[in-house]
Amino acid sequence: MVTTPTGSLRTQPQAERLPPQDPDAEMALLGAMMMGRDAIAEAIPIIGREDSAWFYLPVHQKLFEVLLDLYDDPAKAIDLIVVSDELKRRDLLDFVPQEYMIQLAESFAEWSNAEHYAKIVRDKGMLRDLIRCAGEIAEEAYAGVDEARDILDTAEQRIFTVTERRISGQAVAIRQAIARLKEQLHRKDEGGCTGLPTGFHDLDEYTGGFQFGDFIIVAGRPSMGKTALGLTMSQNMAVGTRAPVAFFSMEMSKDQLVHRLICGHSGVDSQRLRRRMLSEENIHDLLTSCAAMEDAPLFIDDTPGMTAMELRSKARRLKQRADIQAVFVDYLQLMHTPRAENRQVEMATISRGLKSLARELNIPVIAMAQLNRMPEGRQDKRPLMSDLRESGAIEQDADVVLLIHREEYYKPDDESAQGKAELIIAKQRNGPTGRVELQFDKKRTTFRNLSVVPEPYGMDTEAVPF
Repeated sequence: MVTTPTGSLRTQPQAERLPPQDPDAEMALLGAMMMGRDAIAEAIPIIGREDSAWFYLPVHQKLFEVLLDLYDDPAKAIDLIVVSDELKRRDLLDFVPQEYMIQLAESFAEWSNAEHYAKIVRDKGMLRDLIRCAGEIAEEAYAGVDEARDILDTAEQRIFTVTERRISGQAVAIRQAIARLKEQLHRKDEGGCTGLPTGFHDLDEYTGGFQFGDFIIVAGRPSMGKTALGLTMSQNMAVGTRAPVAFFSMEMSKDQLVHRLICGHSGVDSQRLRRRMLSEENIHDLLTSCAAMEDAPLFIDDTPGMTAMELRSKARRLKQRADIQAVFVDYLQLMHTPRAENRQVEMATISRGLKSLARELNIPVIAMAQLNRMPEGRQDKRPLMSDLRESGAIEQDADVVLLIHREEYYKPDDESAQGKAELIIAKQRNGPTGRVELQFDKKRTTFRNLSVVPEPYGMDTEAVPF
């Protein structure tokens, strides 16, 4: 830090600082890699072919790329002579002199240290990437050409790109994988589900609950009840099993969502609450539900038009603060990505981001999605997975796709269809597909298990304004 004449502090100019680097570690790693395939095999999971810029010196970057090319040919031995011949063949000996390669070979200790050196090179390279990103973000902020929110979105995307290059997935011994399976089996013995129960018994029979790390799509045409189903599931999780849940709504406000939740829980007609025509019994039931739900670990965010990066950042904070066990997104097509080439690319980016979020936090991410108009033109109005709007990437990324169908919407005079909903399990990566029947309560805008039909709620004759 430098003290200015006024006594305030400012940071040193960027030009006065050397970027993070460790040439000795780079030399030791390359020296080990030139001595055989074992060291290269240790380095590749940490520094991939696209990461050669993590080496600070250009000569090291070029040599690393040559070594990986040689490694790709299993018939080729790798040693100092083979590497030298390959450099000569590519006319690169002036760029990577033979004397320097001998110097690298002499810096080699033993190949078993290659992983250690590779991690040092990776970490220094990532720090340089962060510095570069920070500089670009600062330039855009100073320029002030774009809106602040757009600059923030771009900044998050740049940082995310750097963090995505970390190698988080490593091979594990089968013992570790079996240990996780045994934990799941114990959970199933205790609660009947290996995942997070939705509260809908027949659906949980099919899925074993929503599995941790899964990306789940709940799709339907407008007015089919996507939000209602998502809210009911989140309520079942947060109130029924006390699992902390985040609900991100880009369509409805917090107040609207809470009204729906309380009406669904209390059994009070939502129209009565909206019109403030409530009986004393209604008020008592609503207050009882408020008391039952006010301490539920359910977090609602109604920020409109969020980007995948914004949502991901908020979910990470909630995971750290409250250990959330599920994320609901209502709904997918209301999210956006800055500077996307077209809507299809935008939807693919958002879908991929939500899938990554599920994997990163190891929780189910449940996204509501809009279907296109194709079901309206068919004789059988039941939706198909191909009816998902704007991107085939959604059905490709999803581990589970649930499609909502309510025949009563199309046949309002058919008594047999009234109050019934069909949940079509159109895709389940690790389980069967099928159909589940649910009860839909229009007056309270909620779903219930069809096997448990509650007593009908009548409109009270004595009602007071509220």
